[in-house]
Amino acid sequence: MSLFPTFMALLAGYFFGAIPFGLLLAKATGQGDIRKIGSGNIGATNVLRTGRKDIAALTLLLDAAKAGVTGLVVAHFFGQPYGYIAAAAALVGHCYPVWLGFKGGKGVATFFGGLFALVWPVGLFAAIVWLATAFITRLSSLGALLACVFSSILAWLISPLAAALMVSFMAVIILIRHRENISRLLKGQESKIGQKG
Repeated sequence: MSLFPTFMALLAGYFFGAIPFGLLLAKATGQGDIRKIGSGNIGATNVLRTGRKDIAALTLLLDAAKAGVTGLVVAHFFGQPYGYIAAAAALVGHCYPVWLGFKGGKGVATFFGGLFALVWPVGLFAAIVWLATAFITRLSSLGALLACVFSSILAWLISPLAAALMVSFMAVIILIRHRENISRLLKGQESKIGQKG
């Protein structure tokens, strides 16, 4: 690994990932500060709690693009391993954006964006796990947690080492960001999809 492309991958990934699309879109459409409702984070699931499905969907796509687009662009110019670095850095930027005092989203959409763009079979598998879990339980966080765990296992079985490291690193960040969700899940107090905060 060379220093310059590694630095560029980290820089591009982090700062694109740190753009708070959910917060900006919610404010622009008169929904207020989404950090004051529901889980308090800036991701699509919390935007959905405003009742605006269209804004939530747009937030989902843009947050996914953070890792997906950045990973593909960096991989095109510097090589595939650097794309993995950029995608992972985008997730860090989304979860810990410097503009918001390092208090960002949970990273699920960004995680999926990186997977679909760079390791699509793993991304497809993770999406199936998330959708099935969310459909049955209406618990987005539970779906995300299971998707992270099982996609990491699959990545180590079928993907190159660098890709498996990316998936596992991103999964660990998401698990850390879901500490409070895990606690609420265990207590049966977790908010369900579509439930307003």
